Amino acid sequence: MLSRTADHLFWMARYMERAENTARILDVTYRLSLLPQNGQEVEAMWSGMLKIMELQDCFLAKHPQFTTEAVLDYMIFDRDNPGSIYRCLRATRENAHAVRGTLTSELWETSNATWLKMRDFSFPKMMESGPGAFFEWVKYRSHLSRGVTIGTMLQDEALRFIRLGTFLERADNTARILEVKYLNLLPGAEGDAETADYYQWSALLRSVSAFEVYRKVYRDHITPLRVAELLILRADMPRSLARCMKEVYSNLTRVANSRSAETERLAGELESHLRFGRIERIFEGGLRKYLETFRDSIFDLGCRISDDFLIPTSA
Repeated sequence: MLSRTADHLFWMARYMERAENTARILDVTYRLSLLPQNGQEVEAMWSGMLKIMELQDCFLAKHPQFTTEAVLDYMIFDRDNPGSIYRCLRATRENAHAVRGTLTSELWETSNATWLKMRDFSFPKMMESGPGAFFEWVKYRSHLSRGVTIGTMLQDEALRFIRLGTFLERADNTARILEVKYLNLLPGAEGDAETADYYQWSALLRSVSAFEVYRKVYRDHITPLRVAELLILRADMPRSLARCMKEVYSNLTRVANSRSAETERLAGELESHLRFGRIERIFEGGLRKYLETFRDSIFDLGCRISDDFLIPTSA
């Protein structure tokens, strides 16, 4: 497969997954902002969300305060913000258009229709019907795109690069949610953390579609250790780090070439650490440090995949 084609497929999937994860993070933060609290706490919450996305400085260059309306507008509709849902869905469509002949007609039509509908939205219209409805629409379109991809695409290299992009992006976003959202909710010691507000914990789990899964797996009250275990080490949890890396490694081995041996080795090493890891050991070494190291590894892996298979990014 041509590097340029693989590049467009890889980033098409990453941008669609990024749009969905941005909607998830915005949704849970918006819900938490509606709970009884003062204005400073709401600002701190939105500031923490932007910290997840590494967009605090860019936001402050355009807005003086972390208000709900300003952050929502910036993260959804701002055409200058490369992390906004608008920009992600536009990039998804642009990459799909570039490789339209490689995609099935159903997948192309899904991507195109999503972008056309996105152009019809506006901030006032969205606030009139409620942000929650818009976030659900974004998640639904992402689910639809993923389902159409699996249901119609040939099981060849094109699909492998799409899946690589999806799970690499998902791993990065799950780690970000845990690193900032989880630790901001629970700034104290573990004993204090276990008494954290039920609604905050449930909102965190719902942000990664894990609330019902948690209840089914643990059948217990929500605790920091169990949440971390579910979202880091449980390979049967679709959005866990372990599941994402299992998919990344599996798809990477199926598109291997003469240059990718070291990239495969590093991906396999990261996958095995998650497969055989113990959450107690992770907590002993420090959860924040573990997640920072993981995100650095994901970034390095993405760069190596670009160098080995795609169009290398300029330095």
